[in-house]
Amino acid sequence: MLELWIWLLVFAVSLTVLIKFSDIFTETAGKIGVCLGFSPFIVGVTIVAIGTSLPELVSSIFAVYQDATEIVASNVIGSNVANIFLIIGVATLLSSPLKISYNLLDVDLPLFVGSAFLLYFTLSDGDFSFGEAILCILGYVVHLAYTIRCGQVEAPETPGEARSRSSYLLKQITVLLICTACMFLGANFTIESIIKIADILGIGKELIGISAVALGTSLPELAVTFSASRRGDAEVAIGNVLGSNIFNSLIVMGVPGLFENLIVPDSIIEDGLPMLLASTLLFFFVTQDKKVTKWEGWLFFVLYAWFIGHIFDLI
Repeated sequence: MLELWIWLLVFAVSLTVLIKFSDIFTETAGKIGVCLGFSPFIVGVTIVAIGTSLPELVSSIFAVYQDATEIVASNVIGSNVANIFLIIGVATLLSSPLKISYNLLDVDLPLFVGSAFLLYFTLSDGDFSFGEAILCILGYVVHLAYTIRCGQVEAPETPGEARSRSSYLLKQITVLLICTACMFLGANFTIESIIKIADILGIGKELIGISAVALGTSLPELAVTFSASRRGDAEVAIGNVLGSNIFNSLIVMGVPGLFENLIVPDSIIEDGLPMLLASTLLFFFVTQDKKVTKWEGWLFFVLYAWFIGHIFDLI
């Protein structure tokens, strides 16, 4: 019982650290985006999304080196489902409706849906190969280059303004890197505490992968979305989820796949992949009117509760 309370304390402290530095991260990323001439949505779908997805990437690489490659797919799928149902649900409660002025249909939503279907096809045979990893990584590089090129608005400036902007940008990037490191540490200890608590309570390893580990690695996205929604930055919140899911599907799966073929358990294929496609398509249709209402957010909460209940055979 004492060990359980210790890990609960670790969980509370690490989660507090994570949320605090995520708040600073969101503000700093916004400053960098403005300095570079990006819209709030582009900031969310690139800088913020990549930063908050680092825990998924690092934990997946660790899983490969620990010969537990099945955790990679379960982590990605569980995180993507949590990003849509749980995180967007939280965002709608804090700032409803979530309004988007950026045209999602140009590139981001199609690639968002396409990356989910690519993940489905590559994992449905129970194996993720080196060639599939290369394909996913190349797809993300193209997406990132196109998004940055389309989202930046150049403005004329004098040499003095250019030097001042470079100095300011360097300071903000330093702050961003420090925040990212602190967020990673907070997420890492949060994940470890969740796993330890689950072990003490006798929860199986595979269930931990798609639920606790996935939820733990999604905490930066949740914290950043909480901060962005509280500030009224709905586009950062939406862009964060879109960018994080694309990053998870293409990079978090692709990079570990360079080192070893990833094994996908049957339970993930049967339960996780269909839920991933369902959540992706639902998000696609919900955002067609460029807003997400509170009632739609509550629907996401219900679906996520059903997903977790189904995974643990509670429903």
